[in-house]
Amino acid sequence: MTDVSRAEVCAAAIADAFAEDGEIFGSPMGTLPMLGVRLAKLTSNPDLVMSDGESLYLSGVPPMFAKADVVEGWIPFRRVFDVVAYGKRHVMMGATQVDRHGNQNISAIGDFDRPTRQLLGSRGAPGNTVNNRTSYWVPKHSARVFVERVDVVSGVGPKAAKEAGPAAAKYNDIHRIVTNLAVLDVKGADDTVRLLSVHPGVTVDEVVEATGFELAVEGDVPSTRLPDDNELMIIRNVLDPKNIRDREVPPVVAAE
Repeated sequence: MTDVSRAEVCAAAIADAFAEDGEIFGSPMGTLPMLGVRLAKLTSNPDLVMSDGESLYLSGVPPMFAKADVVEGWIPFRRVFDVVAYGKRHVMMGATQVDRHGNQNISAIGDFDRPTRQLLGSRGAPGNTVNNRTSYWVPKHSARVFVERVDVVSGVGPKAAKEAGPAAAKYNDIHRIVTNLAVLDVKGADDTVRLLSVHPGVTVDEVVEATGFELAVEGDVPSTRLPDDNELMIIRNVLDPKNIRDREVPPVVAAE
């Protein structure tokens, strides 16, 4: 297949973030994370456990935003906290801000005592980041998102978790940050954000320019892999035939 879009590259990169998790609860938040986790379930990690985003465990893998034809179990909201505490869960959240130490903010912008903009609130971010593997999805990589220091720490990065002590650090695992430009982690020197790959058509300089702190770049940075023909068939014909993915990451042809 040809004309691979940027959104399809992002979906495959998100699927790769879940590829080695094994039998674990995959908890994607947002359009591309939902697509990527379902792609992983159908390709690299069939043992992933998924919900409908509300209260049902799914046996099959329905298309985006479609009702499941086979329901495997029921998980009322109160039981979600048991799953979070148990730890066998990988959540991919959004992020309004991410700083150089991998702290995430979805709470507020501005001074803590007098914020200029109220956001979602911390939601599950603190509990997720000290109990579960956590990744982030950023659809518009920019210096407004990747800042030197977040205004409010919602999701805890590894450096802050270590400073808070073993209870916060023991299970803290910020696994991947996937954006519309690149794939990153938080394994640079002194627990800093590190560039792992740039998407086809994107340069390292573009990612550095779009990042508001000194980004760890080690050696030659590879290109993010393209989805193979089977993955493209699944994305286009099975999971997202209505092409919802392009609404979140506008079409950029990644390769022909």
